[in-house]
Amino acid sequence: MKKIENNLWLVDSVVAHDELTKLRDKRTPQVGFRKGIVKLGRICGYELMEILDKEQIDIETPFTKFKGISIQDKERIIIINILRAAFPFVEGLLKAFPHAKQGVISAKRREKDGMKGGFFDIDINYVKFPPITDKDVLVVADPMLATGSTILSIMKYIIEENCKPKKLILLSVVSTRVGIDKIRRAYPDAAIVTVSIDPELNDDGYIVPGLGDAGDRAFGSV
Repeated sequence: MKKIENNLWLVDSVVAHDELTKLRDKRTPQVGFRKGIVKLGRICGYELMEILDKEQIDIETPFTKFKGISIQDKERIIIINILRAAFPFVEGLLKAFPHAKQGVISAKRREKDGMKGGFFDIDINYVKFPPITDKDVLVVADPMLATGSTILSIMKYIIEENCKPKKLILLSVVSTRVGIDKIRRAYPDAAIVTVSIDPELNDDGYIVPGLGDAGDRAFGSV
């Protein structure tokens, strides 16, 4: 994983980008798309361990004493699963963090109303997440970070609950500079991890080249 700016990391593994290329291809069928998102979730989960706190520990091998590395925070992960596109993405993340707790938020942008000043209005219909303490690492997972409207609305809910995690990580597959910059202005201490920063956001608020509608493609509702 490569740090490209303060608190901004790019998952630059060739395995991740091979999978991303398959997801971009409009010929990839629904099952292949969903499985690809799961696979990228697992890859991203392993990659983001790079920015978790670590400590040196003393162990004994069958032959001698040894100083090794332990990732301190991997047992204190809480993943926020954004309905619905994030479902397969989080499924993959849980393979990297099998002990993670989960929160679920149903959030959908009002596309019929269009963008207003670069933002969509967001309908949030369901919110449920476990207690979040200053010892926890909170991972907000959404395959697409486009305008930033959804993430910012979700973060407002979390902050209103007076949640102050040890570390906040916003994880996506494809992002735009527009969305990244909005989040960094609102939450400068948040770590943003993404596989790709795509160059364009079209008039309908979709990322270009992007993946299309990740939720529709993953669940076969196109």
